[in-house]
Order: sequence, then C-alpha cells, then structure tokens
Amino acid sequence: MSRQVVIVGAGVLGAATACFLARDHGFEVTLLERDTGFTRASSSLSASSIRQQFSTAVNIELSRWSLAFLRRAAQELAVGDERPALGLVEPGYLYLARAGTQAQLRAAHALQRAAGADVALLEPPALRARFPWLNTDDLALGSLGLSGEGWFDGPALHRAFLRKARACGARLVRAEALGFETRGARVLGVRLADGACVAAQDVVLCAGAWSAALAARLGLAWPVRARKRDVFVFDSPAALPGCPLLIDPGGVWCRPEGRGYIAGAPPRARADGGPGDPDEPDLQAIDHGLFEQVIWPALAARVPAFEALRLRSAWAGYYEMNDFDHNGLAGAVPGWAGLWTACGFSGHGMQQAPAVGCALAAAIADSPATAAEPQAAPSIEALSPQRLERGERLVELNVI
Repeated sequence: MSRQVVIVGAGVLGAATACFLARDHGFEVTLLERDTGFTRASSSLSASSIRQQFSTAVNIELSRWSLAFLRRAAQELAVGDERPALGLVEPGYLYLARAGTQAQLRAAHALQRAAGADVALLEPPALRARFPWLNTDDLALGSLGLSGEGWFDGPALHRAFLRKARACGARLVRAEALGFETRGARVLGVRLADGACVAAQDVVLCAGAWSAALAARLGLAWPVRARKRDVFVFDSPAALPGCPLLIDPGGVWCRPEGRGYIAGAPPRARADGGPGDPDEPDLQAIDHGLFEQVIWPALAARVPAFEALRLRSAWAGYYEMNDFDHNGLAGAVPGWAGLWTACGFSGHGMQQAPAVGCALAAAIADSPATAAEPQAAPSIEALSPQRLERGERLVELNVI
C-alpha cells in the first residue's frame, strides 16, 4: 500500500501540495475541505499577483520558482487535452519611495539583484520618461520589475491544481476537521465534525487563516490570524501605457484589471480607537470609507488622470497573516511526528503555492527532486515553524 497523506484545507496551498504528492510521488492523498465551494477561501478572493521584490531571500527564490512553473503550467497541469489558461502577464511591480524610505528600497534592491531578480532602480527623471502619466514631484526613487512580475488568474490556478491532483488519484472530501488522532508525540489522523477519523501516515495542515485554531488542539500557539483586505474595482478614461502594479509610498496600490483597474490599501485606524486590523471581520462589510478617504485621494495625487475615476464594485478576502514576522510557516511541525504545515503566508501564498507545494511534497517524500521536475524543489528550510519556538524572526518588510 502506498503512503497515505491527509491534507486539511484544499485551498491553493493544499491543492498544490496534493498535486505534487500524487503526481510526482504516487502517494494516496485525501484533501479535507469544509467549504468545497471556496466561498470564503483566500484562494478565490486573492488579487493573484506575483513579484520578486521581497526583502527576504527565501521569498525571492520561491516566487522565482513559482513564476517559472506558471509559465509552463499549461503543460505541467494538463489533464488529457485540457490545459489551464492562467492569463499570466508580466508588466512588473513599481515600488515608489520618498526621501525618507529610499534607503530601504536600495537595500532590498541589492538583495533582489543578488538573487537574480530582474529589477531596476529609477530616479524621478527616469520615472517620468518611462511613465509620463505619473506624478513624481515628491518621489526620490522607484524600483521596477523589468520582467518576472505581474498577475494571473489565481482561481484558475487553484482549479487546475485540484483537477490535476484528482486526475492523479487524490480525493477531495467535504468535511470539517475538528482535531487530531494522536499516540504519544505522533499524529495518526484527523478527527472530523461527524465523529469519524481519517487515518494517515502524514497530516498536512493547510487551513489558511484557520490553521492556528486547529494547531491549538495540539498545544501549539501559532500567530496566524484572518485579516480582511478590501479590493476596489474602478473605471477610468485614463490610458496608462505600460502600467505596472503600482505601490505608493503610503501603501496604496493599484493595477490594471480587464477594462478597468483594481486597488487596495492597509486598513484604516478605526474612528472609535479600536484596531484597524481586527481578527476575522465580516467579508461582506466593505470599508468604502477606505476608498473615499484614503485610496482615491492617493491615486489622484499620484496619477492625476485618476481624479475622474468611477468606483464599480468591491470585494474582500482574508490574508492568513503571520503576526510574528509576516512570512509563511512551512515544513515539519516540531514536536509532532507525521505533522506538516503550509500556512501564514501573509498575502503571498497564492503566488508561492507552486514552489511551496513542490517543496513540501518533496520533504514529506524525503525526495529533493521529482521524476516530472528534474530541477530540485526549492528550499523552504528558512520557513520552518521551529523559528516560532526559537523566537527567531524572519521579517518580510515588503507586505502589500
């Protein structure tokens, strides 16, 4: 009998892990998902962009590996004659900085270049020449991804991973996980809300923003929380040739999407003095004041043509925010044999799912390379949950 693995959570990280385990290692995989319509899943509600402009080397490596996978996903994730269309485009990211923050941008740039990222620093005259629609009066510097950055159809990637995993023998089961079956310090399976237990040699916790609540059943205190992020869709008569994903110094971002644009920003501080980023707020409660009072003024100041924009719609999704250091937790869970995780990616889980899924599957199989992918799986050692126990932060500064 082949090795049996149960994955709790069938979002994009769980689906990618299942795909690589079943496709490349021949494992029997069961995906447990309480919401098989994925109505609240971060995978369904992501803005689905990909970049190399991070401040930690592991994130640059994972996104570069994932980008290469996305470029060949039609072949990698084909099922029969059906090939996924991900709509990947690569107009780049453009981070903007004023005088007080350009040192951080330069430091990140040096790391990115050393890791092989195709990025360039542009002073205001170069920014104006390249993007004449951009107001550069208060800027000191910009960092532009020249290639390897852009956006894609994230839900299509998620569906493709699920379809490929199931074609390779993985099962998707609608069930709610409530805890774990254990013996000593070994996890033997997952206990479900209906009282059943699904046994396995290995259990992978990929429940996104809800992973911490399940980990707590094993005495683990993980700083992973559901943080709502609003995304606004707007139309504008402005023509912005070559428009990348633009990140203003204050944190407002926007990019083209179809015939219009999408934009977002960090949550506002609440008027009543409460936290601006509370745990798991209602996804239906869109903060339209954020757009009117923060995003629109910032966009109109940065791109004067946006003064005439018209808000069309909005949606919200959860970041599985790791409040410890804004980086993912991935790999074997210390203290529990047979338990693995991939969660807490703080907004960059969608873009890194191919790399993390491949690396985690290789770690579970104790195999650094696969038959279908001769290139070694990327390293996720830096993302080990052990850093929580050690109090060793791996801080990612470039969180949008």
